[in-house]
Amino acid sequence: MSTLDRILTTHVGSLARPARLLDYIAAIERGVAVNDAAFNACLTEAVAEVVGQQAKAGVDIVSDGEFGKFRTWSAYVLERLGGIEEREVASATGAGKDQRTFPEFYAQYFHTQNLPKRGVIAAIGPLTYKGQPAIARDINNLKAALGRVNLIAGFLPVVAPASAVPRHQNEFYKNDEEFFFALADALREEYAAIINAGLYLQVDDAFLPYMYDVAFADQPIENFRKWATVRIDALNHALRGLPEEKIRYHICWGSFNTPHTTDVALCEIVDLVLRVKAGAYCLEMANPRHEHEWRVWESAKLPAGRKLIPGVVGHATNIVEHPELVAERIVRLAKLVGRDNVIAGTDCGFAQAPFTTRVHPSIIWAKLAALAEGARLATRELWGK
Repeated sequence: MSTLDRILTTHVGSLARPARLLDYIAAIERGVAVNDAAFNACLTEAVAEVVGQQAKAGVDIVSDGEFGKFRTWSAYVLERLGGIEEREVASATGAGKDQRTFPEFYAQYFHTQNLPKRGVIAAIGPLTYKGQPAIARDINNLKAALGRVNLIAGFLPVVAPASAVPRHQNEFYKNDEEFFFALADALREEYAAIINAGLYLQVDDAFLPYMYDVAFADQPIENFRKWATVRIDALNHALRGLPEEKIRYHICWGSFNTPHTTDVALCEIVDLVLRVKAGAYCLEMANPRHEHEWRVWESAKLPAGRKLIPGVVGHATNIVEHPELVAERIVRLAKLVGRDNVIAGTDCGFAQAPFTTRVHPSIIWAKLAALAEGARLATRELWGK
């Protein structure tokens, strides 16, 4: 991820799906038989188009929009794992201290989000990976699309162990640590396939910080850190031996556009985040609840050879950031961690699930164009060109 003497641009991955692809996904979710060849042709074409749109907007390092994933950015993997059973499936809702603080708001909010149902995952046998055809399809579609444009690189987002099963019942393994390390071994196959195909790997782990609000907000921070450490150790187990320079690690505090008053502070977990053996870290830094945390980098030290991919454009509002504000966010971080160590990104994905968009599809492209223009302005200030 060389900076090439300028600020490169990327995003977190998920983009709004086109209507024709959503028609297929809706049919599949209802159990309606679809023509596989027609669906795959639609998916391949949609990925090619969205990669072209990213290039046109000025994005350097692009994704497939996560078009090959159903349900959500994390629950997609449940169909790719063996040894599990999904139980108590119910509509997604919040469950944390933030919800208890604003119950009237949340009572209205979740009805507007179109989130897929999700259940508790039970481990009933040895965890295995069975998603080889799906990940091969995603890889092939992105690589084919990249062959039609002139871009720096492409990446595929995948889920981290902690976010794959934020809640689980263990009926097979001795303890949580054994369960998560087995899950890491299964997910490693997906991770390695992406890197071996010459793409960048982005590991998404929104549930890691989000679960603080859900389960630990009224407890000592050390309880949460102990919980998180097991899951980060499992992730590093999954990443063992894979080239760090090809790996990005993304966290956020949940993509919901909710109050977020009880999010864990970045300063409380930044050392844990930097333990992840990745070449770059994608962090929310445009969200008004977390933008002030750019100052964390006044004391936290980015490990040598690693990069920061700060969110300098938000996902939780339809307001399009002014390019000069984008540039300001980039420059102040570049002055702390080094201009060669910053890639401009977004806070989170623009679509948490196929039918759940955070930003209107037409505005996504305006935001990404503002990101690219802000990076050009920052380059002018940082390199004098």
